[in-house]
Amino acid sequence: MKLLNKWCLGLAIGVTVALAATAQPVQVGAGAYLASPKSGDKAPPAAPHRTDDMLKLAAPTNQWYSTIIFNPKPEALFAHPLTVKTTPAGLEVALPSKQVVPTEFRETEIHYPHRDALVISPVAFEPGPAKLARASDWAVDIAMDRGADQMRVTTAHGSPYAHITLSRGDVRIKLPSAGERFASDADARVLALRIGGKSYALFGPTGVRWESVSATEWVGRLPASAGYLSAAALPDDRAESLKLLTRHAYAFLQDTRVEWRFDPATSKVETTFTAKTRVMEGADNGPLLGLYPHQWFNNVSVADKLGPAYDSIRGKIRLLAASQFKIERTYTGVLPYWPGIKEGPGATEVNDLLNKDFRTRRQLIPGQENKDNWRTSAYWQGKGLTRATQLASVAEQQGDNDKRDQLLSLTRERMEWWFGGGGRSYFHYNKALGTMVTYPDEFFAAEEMNDHHFHYGYWIRAAAELTMRDPAWGAKDKWGGMVDMLVADIANAKRGGTDFPFLRPFDPYSGFSMASGVGLYDFGNGQESTSEAINAWASLILWAEVTGNRELRDLGIYLYTTEIDAVSHYWFDIHKQVFPPEYKNIEASWVFGGRYAHKTWWTDEPRQTKGINLLPVTTFSTYLGQDPAYVKRNVAILKPETDSYNAIGKFPPNPPPKDVWQDIFAKYLALADPAAALAQWDKFGSVEAGDTRTHTMHWMQSLQNMGTPDFSVTADTTLYSVFKRPDGRKTYLAYNAGKAPINVKFSDGKSLTVAPGTLGRL
Repeated sequence: MKLLNKWCLGLAIGVTVALAATAQPVQVGAGAYLASPKSGDKAPPAAPHRTDDMLKLAAPTNQWYSTIIFNPKPEALFAHPLTVKTTPAGLEVALPSKQVVPTEFRETEIHYPHRDALVISPVAFEPGPAKLARASDWAVDIAMDRGADQMRVTTAHGSPYAHITLSRGDVRIKLPSAGERFASDADARVLALRIGGKSYALFGPTGVRWESVSATEWVGRLPASAGYLSAAALPDDRAESLKLLTRHAYAFLQDTRVEWRFDPATSKVETTFTAKTRVMEGADNGPLLGLYPHQWFNNVSVADKLGPAYDSIRGKIRLLAASQFKIERTYTGVLPYWPGIKEGPGATEVNDLLNKDFRTRRQLIPGQENKDNWRTSAYWQGKGLTRATQLASVAEQQGDNDKRDQLLSLTRERMEWWFGGGGRSYFHYNKALGTMVTYPDEFFAAEEMNDHHFHYGYWIRAAAELTMRDPAWGAKDKWGGMVDMLVADIANAKRGGTDFPFLRPFDPYSGFSMASGVGLYDFGNGQESTSEAINAWASLILWAEVTGNRELRDLGIYLYTTEIDAVSHYWFDIHKQVFPPEYKNIEASWVFGGRYAHKTWWTDEPRQTKGINLLPVTTFSTYLGQDPAYVKRNVAILKPETDSYNAIGKFPPNPPPKDVWQDIFAKYLALADPAAALAQWDKFGSVEAGDTRTHTMHWMQSLQNMGTPDFSVTADTTLYSVFKRPDGRKTYLAYNAGKAPINVKFSDGKSLTVAPGTLGRL
């Protein structure tokens, strides 16, 4: 769920300790952040390894290449299909291959490590320390300059090439083992090599002379006026593949850009990827892009244009000779809450549990009643805020507005205390890095910039819930200004800004978010709790709707639909395109640039390992029910996995309850089989820290009454859901966050008029 510290001895990333005894507040509407951390609180890390131009901008943390800007000895970049690594010797380039790694729990991990690399170095000078020179949406330029001598590298997601330019001199290629040259008569500019069962090619300029120094070393004699080359891994050693890569090797990536467009009338999201190139010589043949499974699977627009494929950690990466491609996805709606349970024994159970949970309402949000002791991290506070607002929504829909108002008052009080800037828990905006962080620091969210989207998603949703009922609260001159800063920290749509980076944790080409801020890991960056990421993007949608921000709505919908699609491939492998037969689990919990596994940062216990990619289960979580058969299989395997884990006898000092997170699994199963979920849930059993028994019962009873999500029907509004019972009867829901009535049209011909500030039902 949360990234743990993994400092290596001697690793210095410029973390400083604030010594000022008094941190100055900066007013934002009715709230405030501190301009510096309080005494004793560690500031966010410095990101010094950037060129002068990049130092003027907000630092791109939490990206697949962020290790470059923080680490004087950066880890490998998992660009896919290549890995590249900057070292004092030069640039390492490799094509990873699969390793199946057994675990002590009779499971396996899948690794694609960076190893057996080619090392590309200038002959005339020693390369300098790596600095980030430019970052576009899925490509980066890395400077390895030393004085007036320049070595520049461009690498990108999906690209089979690393593009290299040298200010002077020749280039040396050192091989990891003896290499055999093939296709030497194909093109004088090309050095094609078989090395340890893999094929590589170096593409030099016209006039290059490739000279063999030894079985493991070559030198490229570059013309004085043409200091450039491309290094590539080949999908195979066929002449056709080498010809294809030769044709596009001289189109160096100059810019990459992703654009999104949401059409409310059709509920479709269109994403366009565009690459611009600089032709180094010859004809303009355009770029060669490698598409990941979530980009090519079921994408009719590219189906007949795809070339050879690379095996990778993400499944097959298929080549596309084009400067642009598009993806269309369907947005299936989210809702802030569901209707009340008004009749039958289900209503009685929900109301009884509501009374019990309400009596302990002060315990819903972590922290003691004495405000002086409200010292808790933003993550646990955020989960508590969501827990309280979810309970308030149930109370409201059950007709108990008094309980609703008291719960919302509790939420408002705590959020305003944090946003006020005068408490022991507070927000700090760090101008040097371009980020909003919180204290007390937990999970290294400030010290290493981890997990901001996980944490702030809970806060943004709670703010939206308050603003739904009280629009004045969310106004920019009240508390909305502080909320907008949290939004900008995780979802700033502006490129090249000085205040916040573009889409901080989200990787537009991989299609999912990344949790580590500074990139300390030898298998690249990645993420664990995808469900908390998706919760953040759904929270953006809700906040945008209640504040009337259409651009943010469209961005939220793009992020929400894209990450759901990517997760279905790389965490759940629903489409059977990613996991090899050696992988024993039905899902992955950890997904990194070069590794996936079935574990968490804090435990190997199967229930938490599985549940971390489900929670928080709320009305935003209907996407988890897209494949009901998968849901049933996933829940069914839980007991055998738990039995296997228990048989090993590896128990932590303070083991969790044996039914830990049983409410999460009951709600998850209800998306496929509500009756079975109700039968297995123990209302006296354990409850995950972000939920209540009331909300769990209301969730399952709602699905029992309405049926499971029906994704075949869409609507021409933003906040909606459709459900279908086994007998075919459907329930249509839509929420109107605006100030005037709306007439919602569903794609199957149904329509529904919804008054402002209400949930309509048909």
